[in-house]
Amino acid sequence: MSQFTHLEFLQNIGSQKPKTINNHETQCPFCQVDQLENILAQQDTIILLKNKYATLKDTFQTVLIETDQCQSDLSLYTKEHLYQLIDFGVHHWLEMVNSGKYTSVIFFKNHGPLSGGTIRHPHMQIVGLRNINYQHNINKADFMGIEIASQSSVEFNLSNKPRMGFFEYNVLLHDLKDLQIMADYIQLAVHYILHHSHFKCESYNLFFYQIDGQIACKIIPRYITPPLFVGYSIPQVASNLDEIVDRIKSIYKL
Repeated sequence: MSQFTHLEFLQNIGSQKPKTINNHETQCPFCQVDQLENILAQQDTIILLKNKYATLKDTFQTVLIETDQCQSDLSLYTKEHLYQLIDFGVHHWLEMVNSGKYTSVIFFKNHGPLSGGTIRHPHMQIVGLRNINYQHNINKADFMGIEIASQSSVEFNLSNKPRMGFFEYNVLLHDLKDLQIMADYIQLAVHYILHHSHFKCESYNLFFYQIDGQIACKIIPRYITPPLFVGYSIPQVASNLDEIVDRIKSIYKL
């Protein structure tokens, strides 16, 4: 097992990052495509590039710009663009995993003021960790839950043992040929969080994992982090999970 348990955040670089989520006067760097540097791959308006503000020591950080529409969001993408984006992202994530250069590779998305992100423009991040294996910090139970829907090799569920607490949505993929079905469920979860959840929510995170030969995506609505989790790492699970599952099935005709 790796002896490393923490990533070092380079504060001097972090203080230079442009912040556009709550500051509309700051010019969005991802809208200025002709000024982007160190582009690694591109497919139409989807661009993968080295992160200009690499704040994490002993990592290789990349940014995946999802679209040229700054005020758009994953919940609004056409199916064609959604499928292209998820295929592009998963392909380049697995390519970094299979390169053998890193102890592990994380693939995630921040959206909204409580997500931990700083730039509003839709984007994801793929980060190669040289010393830390994220899989040491996850359990199979993190992805178990009440089934909302399933199709072919893909399951969509609501966690009954959430990692952080309350409502966490999981999409589990057993066969890459069904990646579009996974993309559909991810978009559905995000759409529900932003537009139909009981409590107004403007922020969420997506996290991708490899576990037990499958790919998992965890979609987490973000509110103020519960103090029991902050202080004691004790997650809480809501008492109305069945109600939420029924509500989603009703809204989306599942």
